Amino acid sequence: MSIESTPLHYAVPQRVKNELVFRQMTVQQKTRVADAFYRIVFHGEQLKGFHSPSFDDHSKLFFPDANGVLHLPTLTDEGISWPQGVRPAARDYTPLAFDGEGSLTIDFFLHDGGVASEWAKRAQPGDALAVGGPRGSTIIPTDYPFQVYSADETGLPALKRRLAELRPLLAEKEIHVLAQVNEAVGRAYLGEQPGIHFQWLDSAEALTAALHALTLPGEGYFFWLTGEGAQTKALADSLVQQRQIDDRWIRAVAYWHQKAEA
Repeated sequence: MSIESTPLHYAVPQRVKNELVFRQMTVQQKTRVADAFYRIVFHGEQLKGFHSPSFDDHSKLFFPDANGVLHLPTLTDEGISWPQGVRPAARDYTPLAFDGEGSLTIDFFLHDGGVASEWAKRAQPGDALAVGGPRGSTIIPTDYPFQVYSADETGLPALKRRLAELRPLLAEKEIHVLAQVNEAVGRAYLGEQPGIHFQWLDSAEALTAALHALTLPGEGYFFWLTGEGAQTKALADSLVQQRQIDDRWIRAVAYWHQKAEA
């Protein structure tokens, strides 16, 4: 019997499409979190109808140009049209929270040289930004009895959102978090998380070893792997090749890419 024809006792993650809308919004509030993030609450009438059904949704943020001008695209029958052909700097971010009306919260991890990070450091109430999407969402069921989440700092906002979803179900689940994150930062950011099995790791090698040391059940497991692109792919490939994990139960997403040295 092939993998594809094996009976499934747990649902496979499903990809759904969302309406693509570009929305302008302004900074309402800014707070330093865990000394490593800025939590920015955006407000705007155009946020009505914003939809983010999955904890690891990626919405694209568009940043003003060097003159502070924010260039917004329009949607036409031919696709996306940029005014005067100008495409602003953009980065993908996970929505942390949305109130269903006009308030969207996004956490920005602070690091040197990043377009989004540098903008967040300077941002003040009233500053404008634009958001597009999420264009699609991968809906990951919560009922897997054994779940593993791997992330560095860039994945902590999505992880925080997911752990909140899982909180009412912990009595029935075994949840492991393998975090390539400074422990003090991770604990301060995520807050108290009783019932979750955490490992705080300081290298890609330590993370890989911890992942492969896990004792897995015969079925009902799921892996969510995020972080630097090449590392995340290598982790997923190793699970498939070395532990014969069916890749339908792996969600591997590059949250950033290491620049090649000149």
